[in-house]
Amino acid sequence: GELYKVGAIIGVAATTELAGAPVVLKLDGVFGLTKISAQAWAIGEPIYMNTSSRALTNVSAAGLVLVGAATEVAANPSTTGACRLNGVSAPAAVA
Repeated sequence: GELYKVGAIIGVAATTELAGAPVVLKLDGVFGLTKISAQAWAIGEPIYMNTSSRALTNVSAAGLVLVGAATEVAANPSTTGACRLNGVSAPAAVA
């Protein structure tokens, strides 16, 4: 399923529904999710979501939200990465 942010809740759709229809979200667990291809991930790295594109990144930046942590190494390039969701989002810390 796709990754969604609803308020502070982060989850993966349990089913495919029509646009605008209610959907059940899985709030925790490990999921293979779309990542920025030109990044390598290490196990345990914080993972952030761009709420516009739903792409995941391991680089903290303004406008992104923390959604979980990488649970497997993801190569550069690769289109998906394994992420353990926190179930809730938090603003990304920006140095």
